[in-house]
Amino acid sequence: MELKIAIASGKGGTGKTFVATNIAVVLERMGHPVRYLDCDVEAPNGHLFLKPETGPAEPVTLLSPAQVDLDRCTACGRCVEACQYHALTLIREKVLLFRNLCHVCGACTLVCPTGAIREGEREIGKLIHGRRGPMEVHYGLLETGEGGMAPRLIRRVKRHAGEGINLLDSPPGTACPAVETVKDADLCVLITDPTPFGIHDLKLAAAMCRALGREPVVLVNRADDVNRDLKIYCKEARLEIIGEIPDDRKIAESYSSGDLAVETLPEYGSLFHNLAERLIRRAQNPERVRVPHNGNAISVLPNSGPGETLRKESPRAPRTKELVVISGKGGTGKTSLAAAFCALEGKIAIADCDVDAADLHLILNPARRAGGQFSGGNQAVIDPDRCTGCGACADHCRFEAVRPVAGQDKTVYAIEESSCEGCGVCAIVCPEQAVRLTPAVNGEWIVSDTRFGPMSHARLGVAGENSGKLVTLVRENKNFIAKQSGLDRALIDGSPGTGCPVIASLTGADYALVVTEPTVSGIHDLRRVLDVILFFRIPSGVLVNKSDINPEKADAVRHIAEEAGSDFLGMIPYDRRMTAAQVEGLSIVEYTDGPITDTIRTIWDKVRARCFETKE
Repeated sequence: MELKIAIASGKGGTGKTFVATNIAVVLERMGHPVRYLDCDVEAPNGHLFLKPETGPAEPVTLLSPAQVDLDRCTACGRCVEACQYHALTLIREKVLLFRNLCHVCGACTLVCPTGAIREGEREIGKLIHGRRGPMEVHYGLLETGEGGMAPRLIRRVKRHAGEGINLLDSPPGTACPAVETVKDADLCVLITDPTPFGIHDLKLAAAMCRALGREPVVLVNRADDVNRDLKIYCKEARLEIIGEIPDDRKIAESYSSGDLAVETLPEYGSLFHNLAERLIRRAQNPERVRVPHNGNAISVLPNSGPGETLRKESPRAPRTKELVVISGKGGTGKTSLAAAFCALEGKIAIADCDVDAADLHLILNPARRAGGQFSGGNQAVIDPDRCTGCGACADHCRFEAVRPVAGQDKTVYAIEESSCEGCGVCAIVCPEQAVRLTPAVNGEWIVSDTRFGPMSHARLGVAGENSGKLVTLVRENKNFIAKQSGLDRALIDGSPGTGCPVIASLTGADYALVVTEPTVSGIHDLRRVLDVILFFRIPSGVLVNKSDINPEKADAVRHIAEEAGSDFLGMIPYDRRMTAAQVEGLSIVEYTDGPITDTIRTIWDKVRARCFETKE
């Protein structure tokens, strides 16, 4: 028996890894062969809790364009025309290669008539293999700056699935890395919490699973007596709640130290045992999708102002001074603090670049001004009537996006939409011209007004691709509306992690503020995101939220920030009023006053001095 159970979430910080690691240990105790596959390759954390004995890291490489042989290059420009990602350009009869834009599709090498594009091995990350007793542990670690390669590294991690129960710890969100993880799972478990952010992002994750033909179940973490809205939504959406884990500070403190609840808090042993049994039964008997997915799930919203229905880029405008608020992992309080900073500034241009799970609008309550669909690339479609089944498209596709399909009298090929990155290689090699490329609708962009200033935000489509391009569009739109409003300062709520959306959020920013928490996973992911910040040479600062959960780890964050040359800006204690303010649609500084808001004001004064008041 081989079962794949994906543990996923619409947003970070819901307790996904907490659940996955504890379930893995309980399943192993029950006598099941267990493989723990950490597919959250941008910020893998499971090993911090399972503590496996590991061997040497295994480099993962791809054959990638490395250089252009100028002696062979005739400057014909065919490679530039073929590249859908603008990774090649022709300047003064010389082809330049931009490695960080390259998706390693191979189109340029196919069309070059002289073989001038030389390929070499490009390391995109590492695989780490280990054991915790009889349990196998496998995880990937993406190289800094290789955000677009996450799905390929995830595929390599998943190759180590085998007999028994395979627990897939998924990246959060609904973009291509999450899709790659859950698309062939026997069961997808969505971890959420009973907050407005948690409910909003659960809706996105449930839509993703159903779009992939997977009927998910819901596990509520940090459950309390105020779960009414969450339960109402699940009932209306016909989602099964398979279990609840109480909101217990002892769990948070145990987690912060890298301990497993089933080992340090024996009272939770039976809860996880019963949960594990239910998950196995559901995985062995998967249900059909209860509510069919209705297409792309991106609504075509009418424009009420300037702008096209389909947009790839924004009108150019002068760049504002930019503060980007990011986090190495989700759930640190990044968005709640970003909203508080907007309130303290009073008037500022705002951009929510967390397009995979945008939540800032839940606090700022924006009034929509304009918007429309976003296209970040192409989608390949194969005409089955023209396809002869030669298989050239499948042989050359480096994304494993082409599949054979049995027809009435022949086998033809079709594109798996969730894996296609629109490179066009299949169209290049098809001898029957059976492949066409059409603009893909990847999401929607929105421009709004808030009580603190104009806001640019967006929503990535279910299983959406090109999240980095959508982030870039959000920032460009922000510059445009800032100019209209006479504003020269902007706050960006960036994505968690270290992948494409984070890189697109950070590039060219004036200051990066990292919000972290005092846990082993928070510290691990802080180091990862600081590496990205250093890679782009952006001045930065660090603050610790929920600092009193583990004062020792909070102090460790201070030293890490100082070692990285980052400003240490302060600590904010855990306060339930953060969530209470979120429920009311208010920032914490609007909702209450006291020591916590005094601390936030002090931190904001430091941040604005470093970002907005420094001399050029």
